Amino acid sequence: MDNREKRKVLIIYTGGTIGMVENPNTGALENFGLHRFLEMVPELGRMDYHISLEAFDPPIDSSDMEPIRWKEIAEMIVRNYETYDGFVILHGTDTMAYTASALSFMLENIAKPVIITGSQLPIGQLRTDGKENLLTSVEIAAACDASGRPIVPEVCIYFDSRLMRGNRTTKINTDEFNAFQSYNYPPLATAGIDIRFNARLIRPIPTDKPLRPHLELDDRVMVLSLFPGIRQDFVEAALSAKELRAVVIKTFGAGNAPQKPWLLESFLKLRARGILVVNITQCSEGSVEMHRYETGLQLLNAGVENGHDSTIETCVTKLMVLLGEHRDTEQIRALLHQSIAGEITVP
Repeated sequence: MDNREKRKVLIIYTGGTIGMVENPNTGALENFGLHRFLEMVPELGRMDYHISLEAFDPPIDSSDMEPIRWKEIAEMIVRNYETYDGFVILHGTDTMAYTASALSFMLENIAKPVIITGSQLPIGQLRTDGKENLLTSVEIAAACDASGRPIVPEVCIYFDSRLMRGNRTTKINTDEFNAFQSYNYPPLATAGIDIRFNARLIRPIPTDKPLRPHLELDDRVMVLSLFPGIRQDFVEAALSAKELRAVVIKTFGAGNAPQKPWLLESFLKLRARGILVVNITQCSEGSVEMHRYETGLQLLNAGVENGHDSTIETCVTKLMVLLGEHRDTEQIRALLHQSIAGEITVP
């Protein structure tokens, strides 16, 4: 029997543009229920897979996505992990890269595809990009080799003909169909007439390691983006939060910051309080190299951690998962410099 005929895929709808329809009276976009989903996408019934659907009730806008919701998605996957061969998550685009990054760390040793997708236009509109994104995501989630093993056993985002590692993506466009980009890691697959997988880029299936969920997240993380003229009083007020456990600083270029004594003193004080400070670049592409310039070396000497080529979405969610899992700051510090789920390139 064709392996593909036996594949089972679970679609999880969280909300977002892909599942909306225009209200004829107000013109506003509103979520429709799962009972209408198959009506909107009859092509799902023609696929050679067993497809099931679950949904958040009620669906949420992706701007309202937060760690407790990531936990719900992860629990849905864990609960259905043995039943299905792959998972497709329908999600709003605004925070899709955060969810993809979070799940990549929350689902340690994932051995099945988790494909996150959505659309820029509602699936009921004539020119929607939603149908192609959804149908191809289902096909990728079900794809297996001759031995029946999944081809893409990791958390990914599929959008506009490209399959990207979830924790390498960021949203770049609000108006075009190519809403996402993976600047520091090539696409895992491209979809044209055929879906062309790049096997050497895809993480291997974990051998003899069961799925290990990490469902406890610690959200005591903040982001500080540097800019010319940044004020001492504003920064010190933000960094004085009593419950703070980690700070992500978005620096210039290869990880550089203004040579202001008060700024370095702020980071030294955080270190003394046991608060992690991680340096990532504001540039879309490239990596932090704090030893390259004096303006970066000063941060390294102040105990700031190198975030390498991490995206902001990945750095924030990785910290939340690590802080939720570990209490030993030194252990977390060591893990920040390791690629846990293919999220960074370590020299």
